[in-house]
Amino acid sequence: MKQPVILFALLVLCRCAVAQETIKQAPAGFDAIQASIPHGKIDSVMYPSKTVGNDRRMLIYTPPGYSKKKKYPVLYLLHGIGGDEKEWLNGGSPQVILDNLYKDKKVEPMIVVMPNGRAMKDDRAGGNVFEPARVEAFATFEKDLLNDLIPFVEKNYPVLTDREHRAIAGLSMGGGQSLNFGLGNLDKFAWVGGFSSAPNTKAPEVLIPDPAAAKAQLKLLWISCGDKDDLIRFSERTHDYLVQHQVPHIYHIEPGVHDFKVWKNGLYLFSQLIFKPVDLSAW
Repeated sequence: MKQPVILFALLVLCRCAVAQETIKQAPAGFDAIQASIPHGKIDSVMYPSKTVGNDRRMLIYTPPGYSKKKKYPVLYLLHGIGGDEKEWLNGGSPQVILDNLYKDKKVEPMIVVMPNGRAMKDDRAGGNVFEPARVEAFATFEKDLLNDLIPFVEKNYPVLTDREHRAIAGLSMGGGQSLNFGLGNLDKFAWVGGFSSAPNTKAPEVLIPDPAAAKAQLKLLWISCGDKDDLIRFSERTHDYLVQHQVPHIYHIEPGVHDFKVWKNGLYLFSQLIFKPVDLSAW
């Protein structure tokens, strides 16, 4: 009797190992325009920034069927070091991804704000993007976001204003910003996502000095990266710290490098999880 029992146990272990290694990928066509379905709308909007000292530009996506009579949660979606408020639009087609998800009833209706995360008067994406002043402007954006951008959105759009209905996520430099600002302001954000987060990501013990508070307040902490990404170590060290301190989160590593293939998949998956109950055991 021992041999069948041993074989059964090995079979179960093998199946578990395969399940744990399953890569979640968006299906083919997830980012292809479907002309016959309802579409959301993207507007370019200016808002006054006391932090920077001038008006700044952002893009705002409102979902299909948008109504000013309804209140919506908000996702703040941030770009990388070489981009601006149009980077997601030009490289990631977030409006197409979300339109298709709405068609399949896989996401909660939400407003998506895509700002320029380089908080300085000359916030264009050109020039030497690694110049110290331009890099520092990404850190300055935290003040602009909290003190200028969010208040403007909440004054001018029908949005829910509690932390449970506010999410922040981004790619690369914007992923680092999202972890830094989201985890650094748990009173403001309950949903936080970093896609291929860059070296601007603070050390884990600085990001999460109080693991118990993070555990109690976060609805979802998402960290994803391509397995061939040279920056994966920044995601790994955060994940390792979270595991060590038993902070629930999703750590999603998929085949890929530092590019929009990975970031679009991150948005596809993350957007389906926010503003609703999350079953971490499925991951």
